Amino acid sequence: MNETIKNIAQRYSCRDFADTRLTEKQISIMVEAALAAPSARNIQPWHIIVVQDKALIEQLDAEGLALLGAEEDKTMYDAIISRGGKLFYDAPCLFLIVSDGSKWATLDSGILCQNVVLAAESLGLGSCIVGLARVPLEGPRGEEFKKLLKFPDGYKFEVGVLAGKIISGKAPHPFEENKVTYVG
Repeated sequence: MNETIKNIAQRYSCRDFADTRLTEKQISIMVEAALAAPSARNIQPWHIIVVQDKALIEQLDAEGLALLGAEEDKTMYDAIISRGGKLFYDAPCLFLIVSDGSKWATLDSGILCQNVVLAAESLGLGSCIVGLARVPLEGPRGEEFKKLLKFPDGYKFEVGVLAGKIISGKAPHPFEENKVTYVG
């Protein structure tokens, strides 16, 4: 099996990160992989914010958890509490992919996100895609957080990726062949 296919097959959503800061080289490789992502008409509607400020990640985490805990439907909150009570699992690095909101920006950001997680896997790092980063960014303190994170004017959150050294691994999810239909 070639290395690309191997990385795709073994990658899983890590929720157990070591408190080890990533190196400049590791960040650089993941950023380069992100920027290599294709986009519709090569518009590249994204901007990547790399956050290694542990205190800021913890503020976002606490705010997001508080907002989820205040919701009437506690399903998501309860799920997070059952997995250790952290939105960002103490990851040392958070990639926020934000966009200009143009027509294909969400799809293009998703492609970029996949490049980041596969680059992390190739470096022996864990990763987890985190849509719940949206919660604190769209909550009452959202504008404050966007300033701290240096969001470009007019850009909106698309997706987040956690990255870091893995404490304990787990198996990737099983494939569900029934999710595929072959025609022709």
